[in-house]
Amino acid sequence: MRSSSQTVPANFTGRMLRRIRDSQERRILARIVLQERLALAGCIALPIAVLAGGLAFPDAAAELFQRAAGAFTQHGRVFADGIPQAVEAVREQWQFCLATAAACALAVYSFAALLLGDKLRTT
Repeated sequence: MRSSSQTVPANFTGRMLRRIRDSQERRILARIVLQERLALAGCIALPIAVLAGGLAFPDAAAELFQRAAGAFTQHGRVFADGIPQAVEAVREQWQFCLATAAACALAVYSFAALLLGDKLRTT
C-alpha cells in the first residue's frame, strides 16, 4: 500500500457524505416521480379502455352494467334491511362494541407507530 503526502481538506468527509445523501435523495425522488406518473397513466388509461370496450361491444357493456346495477340494488336492500337489527345489537352490547373499538384503535395506532417510528407525533 502506498501512502500519500497530499493533505485532505478539512470538510472533505462532510462534502462526500452530503454528495452521497443528495444522490440517494435524487434516486428516491426519481422513484416517487415514476410511481406517480404510472399512477396517473393508469388513471387516464383505464377510463379510456372502458370507454373503448363500451364502444366496441355495446351489447355486452349494457348487459354488464345491468347486472352490476341489479346486484348493487339487491345488496343495498339487504344492507338497508339489516340496519335496524345492527342498531339494536349495538344498543344491547354497547360496552362490548366500545371495548372492541378501543382495541382496534390501539392496534391501528401501534401499527402506525411501528411503521412510522419517530415520525408519528401526538400533538
